[in-house]
Amino acid sequence: MNHLEAEIQEACVRWFQYQYSHIGNLLFAVPNGGSRNKIEAVNLKRQGVTPGVSDLILFQKRETYGALCIEMKAGKGTQSDAQKVWQKTVERFGYKYVICYSLEEFINEVNGYMNLGSYDRR
Repeated sequence: MNHLEAEIQEACVRWFQYQYSHIGNLLFAVPNGGSRNKIEAVNLKRQGVTPGVSDLILFQKRETYGALCIEMKAGKGTQSDAQKVWQKTVERFGYKYVICYSLEEFINEVNGYMNLGSYDRR
């Protein structure tokens, strides 16, 4: 994750924790990226690290979605092949997936998602 992307993600998490403080801990980061040595990378893979997993996941059911997966990008950033595969997989299983390039996009996506209505638990 580049520096600008990290700053945007920090701002998004801060906003969410303030705006939705009652469920603030249901939005969490997945520290999947970064440079690691070969031994650490092998160990993390054995522990369940999965390439392409979105940067943020919001475990809040809404209407027909089980959760919201948010991939953060900055500038002209694009999805990796692994991220595209992850997106197709989670969408196939009933999760919403979005890509956000700014705090404003994040706010719009999260508020839109939260306004979908409660998940029918019947």
